[in-house]
Amino acid sequence: MSRRLAAAAAVLTLTVTLTACATSDAGGALSPDRATTVSSQAASTTHNAADAQFAQMMIVHHEGAIEMAELAIDAASTAEVKALGERIAAAQQPEIDQMTAWLRAWGEPGPPDMSHAGMDHRGMDMDGMDQAGAVTDLERQSGVGFDRRFLELMIAHHAGAIEMSEAELARGRNADALALARTIIDAQTAEIAEMTNLLGGL
Repeated sequence: MSRRLAAAAAVLTLTVTLTACATSDAGGALSPDRATTVSSQAASTTHNAADAQFAQMMIVHHEGAIEMAELAIDAASTAEVKALGERIAAAQQPEIDQMTAWLRAWGEPGPPDMSHAGMDHRGMDMDGMDQAGAVTDLERQSGVGFDRRFLELMIAHHAGAIEMSEAELARGRNADALALARTIIDAQTAEIAEMTNLLGGL
C-alpha cells in the first residue's frame, strides 16, 4: 500500500510540474529564449515619424548617390575616382535594401515622389542643384573635369546625408535606424576627407 501511495504522489507531482511549465510558455512568464525573441521583434518595429522619414528620404538620397557613382565608374579619368564610385555603389545598395525592409516591417509607405510640392528636401541639394541637375551637369563633363566635378558634387551630397543622419539621431527612436545614422555619419565623413584630398591632387 505504501509503495502505491508513493507512486501516486510522484505522478501527481510530475503532472503539476508539467502543467506549470506549459502555463509559463502559453501565457505566463516567457522562457529566456522566447523573451529574447519577442524583445528583439519589439525593438525592430518600434519607431516614430522621424525614423520613417529618415528611411524614406535616405533611400532616395542613396539612389541619387548610386546614379552619380555609376557615372563615375563609366566616365572618370582616374583609377581613384572610378574605385570610389564602385565603393559608394557597393556600400549604399545594401543600405537601401535594409531601409526598404524596415519600412515594410513598420507598415510605412515607401520613398516619396520628390517632385511633389511641399516635400522636405533637406539634405537633397548639391551646390544649389537637385539630383537631375547634378546628373545633367556631370554628363556634360569629361576627363579630369568630370573627376573634379564629381568629387565636388559628391562632397555636397555626402554633407546632405550627414545632415539627414544628424536629424535622425536628434529625433529618431528605432535602434536600428539610429545605428545606421551613426554608420552613415562615420563612413561619409571619412569619404569627404578622401574626396577633398583627391580634389587637391587634380
